[in-house]
Amino acid sequence: MAFDLGKFFNDIFRPAKGEIVTVMYDLPHGAAADRKEWQERRQMAEDWRNKLSGMAGQWGITVNPTVTYEATGGNNADLPAKGKMGNEEVSLDDTIKSSTIIIAMPEFSATAPLYGYARNSDKLRVGSMPGVAKFMEESGLSADYAAIAEKAKTLSVIFNKANAAEVEFSTGHKCYFDLPAENHAHLDDGILHPDRAGGDSALSNLPAGEVFCVPNENADSKTAGELPVQLGGETAVLTVKANRIVDVKGNSAEANELRENFKNDPAWQNIAEFAVGLNDKARVTGIVLEDEKAGFHWAYGRSDHFGGKIGVKDFTSGKVVHQDVVYAKDSPIQCKRCDMIFPDGTKKTVVQNGTVTL
Repeated sequence: MAFDLGKFFNDIFRPAKGEIVTVMYDLPHGAAADRKEWQERRQMAEDWRNKLSGMAGQWGITVNPTVTYEATGGNNADLPAKGKMGNEEVSLDDTIKSSTIIIAMPEFSATAPLYGYARNSDKLRVGSMPGVAKFMEESGLSADYAAIAEKAKTLSVIFNKANAAEVEFSTGHKCYFDLPAENHAHLDDGILHPDRAGGDSALSNLPAGEVFCVPNENADSKTAGELPVQLGGETAVLTVKANRIVDVKGNSAEANELRENFKNDPAWQNIAEFAVGLNDKARVTGIVLEDEKAGFHWAYGRSDHFGGKIGVKDFTSGKVVHQDVVYAKDSPIQCKRCDMIFPDGTKKTVVQNGTVTL
């Protein structure tokens, strides 16, 4: 079946009469060079905005002209002060605060700054879609989000009872994750109805479908082990101690570059996220936005937008990052097993051979 944007928009946002919708995306400039996929995403954003504007009457909502801004050049960096609504220069801060629904389709993720806006508003909900591609209308975006919400609720109970997890990868490497004591799970189930405004559930990365948390970031963190990553045609291995990446074992140019980034900026070293994707329509194509919804993943770098400690101010290099690494069923490296560990020492397997097993 062809993708039905009206059904998707209604299922996700359940818009109320009088709501103000803004579709926004970033623009190439300078070192942020344009590319085909970026051009196609900008066209997708324009198409969605125009279709939603044409359907606005059925919900009694207002759809703003498209809002654009110069690309930040880094994932989850703070947004610029100014942008354009159509051809008119506007304050992004004012535009975001005056909207109640935002759909963001940028090249460089704006999830972290938009999370801040959504948490501090009693009306705003955000569908953040960095790197979204047209084909996702037939894969992750077409999922049954009511079913995803039920699975996320079940998994969040397990997350909140566990205080640790142990992951074994298809390469044989293992890593132990030290999780907060209780009530630490975040649900990204794609449901952004008006009652989700304010708090942790006011933003969703669409396509949605995951449960995640920030591991213990304190100096006494027991997060440790080895994390395999496919870099430059080789399997590099990241050594983790006390929730920090302390070494990169690998000889490729990509591995050497990553090693230098970790060396030059301690904020990059932070293990910022532990997560399990639950979207059964999600495909692994190399686009993290959808890849991460297909199975187990973790991330390094910024964590404050999830309630963690590492924020923009902690990045001494000026290069802010929150980078996910995915181990789903069709990924180059898979999660062989993920066991959630409870305070009494018992365990529950939630992922096996790349597949979620609830």
